[in-house]
Amino acid sequence: MARKYFGTDGIRGLTNIAPMTAAMAMKVGMAAGAHFLRGDHKHRVVIGKDTRLSGYMLENAMVAGFTSVGMDVVLVGPMPTPAVAMLTQSMRADMGVMISASHNPFYDNGIKLFGPDGYKLSDEDEHAIEALIDGDVALAPAAEIGRARRVEDARGRYIHFAKSTFPVDLTLDGLKIVVDCANGAAYQVAPSALWELGADVIAIGVEPNGKNINAGVGSTAPETLCETVVASGAAIGIALDGDADRLIVVDETGRVIDGDQLMALIAGGWARQGRLAGGGLVTTVMSNLGLERHLAAQGLGMVRTNVGDRYVLEKMRGSGYNVGGEQSGHIILSDYATTGDGLVAALQVLAELVRAGAPASEVLHRFDPLPQILKNVRFKGGRPLEDNAVKDAIAGAEAELDGKGRLVIRASGTEPVIRVMAEGDDRGQVEAVVDRVCDAVRVAAG
Repeated sequence: MARKYFGTDGIRGLTNIAPMTAAMAMKVGMAAGAHFLRGDHKHRVVIGKDTRLSGYMLENAMVAGFTSVGMDVVLVGPMPTPAVAMLTQSMRADMGVMISASHNPFYDNGIKLFGPDGYKLSDEDEHAIEALIDGDVALAPAAEIGRARRVEDARGRYIHFAKSTFPVDLTLDGLKIVVDCANGAAYQVAPSALWELGADVIAIGVEPNGKNINAGVGSTAPETLCETVVASGAAIGIALDGDADRLIVVDETGRVIDGDQLMALIAGGWARQGRLAGGGLVTTVMSNLGLERHLAAQGLGMVRTNVGDRYVLEKMRGSGYNVGGEQSGHIILSDYATTGDGLVAALQVLAELVRAGAPASEVLHRFDPLPQILKNVRFKGGRPLEDNAVKDAIAGAEAELDGKGRLVIRASGTEPVIRVMAEGDDRGQVEAVVDRVCDAVRVAAG
């Protein structure tokens, strides 16, 4: 059954337009709070946010919703999504909330929910909460209304946790690192953690004003990071996104290294140390075929899932893998975290760099990716992928690439866009295939 409000990563939309309004945020708080009221103990929820202007509005609305059904609220302020997940579990909260639209511009916002185990909610939980949003929720008696308080040491707790994932026998002493925090949730914790581990830190994207999150900085806009790394003579650059669950790295030459290369690096290093579980890693249908071939050459496997870190995590948990992620830089290391954590993944990359004692351009480039073309086609309504002409174009493209590449067609889970991706050994063929399918989708979309 399709979900009404929840997409692939929580509820997301343009602020002050349904569903991302204060009224809806309060309803979500009431519904989620009521759903997780289990047992006679005093229940609590941890709420974090990124640096968007609308975070204040949505945070207060959710506090009203949760307290109205009798749940206490712990506010941690601007914190990475993985920090909220970690704190939910470590503080024995009944659930966690992250108010963020990740890598989207400031005028969007979103709500991500975590269960008491720190994992994102199941489809069943989301369906149940949606039913409560559209129904009537029982309010708590006056004497049982919840309280709200701020926890001042939340940043310190997360910094300590992140540092604990870095190998104790290694140090970042003398390593010049540029870290780009996207003017987002990690603007305080990421530079602090790296500096405390000994690095010479140059921090950019650390002056949030409510409207500049992800604006020309961060993992989706690495140009400033590239320039800063080269100009400063840094050994490596690290870019996080607005809620710091995504990581992109830049080597000392200014070259961008995507999630596929980083997963190859971490999986290979962990395999050599005997730490890699499952005999490989889990990634999505969007990861490059070159990654799959690289892993196979080392005797390691690769399992693909639908796009979305929740699907990667489900496969990891169900099949015993401890490394997984997406080409976009969501990297899940389940030995440490219940969701993607850009800072923790960065520390594993830095550990491999220190061990190798070689330039980042040599250490981080693990394989030559196959030519991969991704194009987006916007549509206003309908179901263009069900059009017969589109189906024929897809079938023809798949037949042409058979044995020489892959074709992936999917509808975005967060916006009205059809994504068309193809890869193969012949770049010209790949581009032609993508263009033909995109043309068919545009005609069907009107």
